Amino acid sequence: MKDLSNENIIQFEKNGVSYLQFRKLNEYNKYIRHAYSLGKELNYKTRAGNRNLSENEIEKAILAYEKLCKNIDIEPINIVKANQKHTANVKVAREKINKDKMDLFEDYYKETDGLVTNTPNLALTTTSADCISLLFYDPVKKVIANTHSGWRGTAQKISVNTVRKMFEGFKCEPKDIICCICPSIRKCHFEVDEDVKDIFENEFPSLMQMKEIVEKNEKTNKWHIDTVLINKLILEEVGLKPENIIDSKICTMCNSDVLHSARVEKPNYGLNTAIIEKI
Repeated sequence: MKDLSNENIIQFEKNGVSYLQFRKLNEYNKYIRHAYSLGKELNYKTRAGNRNLSENEIEKAILAYEKLCKNIDIEPINIVKANQKHTANVKVAREKINKDKMDLFEDYYKETDGLVTNTPNLALTTTSADCISLLFYDPVKKVIANTHSGWRGTAQKISVNTVRKMFEGFKCEPKDIICCICPSIRKCHFEVDEDVKDIFENEFPSLMQMKEIVEKNEKTNKWHIDTVLINKLILEEVGLKPENIIDSKICTMCNSDVLHSARVEKPNYGLNTAIIEKI
C-alpha cells in the first residue's frame, strides 16, 4: 500500500490494519488516542447514520470498528457514534448509553453530527466518504470532539458550533483548541452546480470572493469549492490559532484506491472512520 505520510500525518500498518494519525495529536498520546482508517480492509458498505442496515452490514461495521480500535489500544465497547444527518447539531457525550455494547444508532445522538466530551474512555466516532471529519482537542481543559462536516455541515458552520459547545460545556478557550482536518474531497474534485454554489455565497459572501475558495470550470459550467479552506478560515475567526489547525492534505478522490470516496464508489460506497478517545 502506498504511504500517505506527510509533515502532518503519519501512516501505520499493524496486524493487517492500516490507519493514519496526526503528528500533532501524537504529542499528547499520554492523554488521548486517535486514528483515521485507511485501506479497504475495513470495508463495509452503508450510508452514514442509516438505521435501516441489514444485520450483515451492522456486523461488518462492528467488526471494522473492532479491528481499528484494537490496534490503537481502545476498547471497542467504548465507541460512541454520531448518527450523522448532515446537520449542524453538536452534542455532549457524558457517559455510555449501553454498558455491554457500542453506542450505535442511539436516539440520544439522532440528528447529530458532532460529539464533545471530557469523560475518559468514550471513543467518539464519525464516518465519512468524502465529507470532512474534524478531530478537536483542548490540552488545557482535556476536552475532545469529533465532528462530521460535509458540504452542508460546512455551510451551516458545524465546526464553529463544535468550538462553541466546547466553550459552553467545558469553558474551553478557542486559542487552546487544536483542530485536525482528516482526509476528504478537496477543491480539485469538489465540483458543484450553481444551486450549491449559491448556498455558500449566501452564507460566506466575503469568502466566496476569493479565488482560492471558489473557481468556475468553464468547460463544465460548474464550480470548484474549497470546503477545507472555508473551515480553516471560520475557525480562525472564532479564535483558533492558525498553527493549531492541522490539515491532513489528503484528498479522498485522489486516493480512492486506499480511501473510500462516495463520488468514486457511487451509491453503495464504503466509509472511512475517524475516532478519538480521552484516556
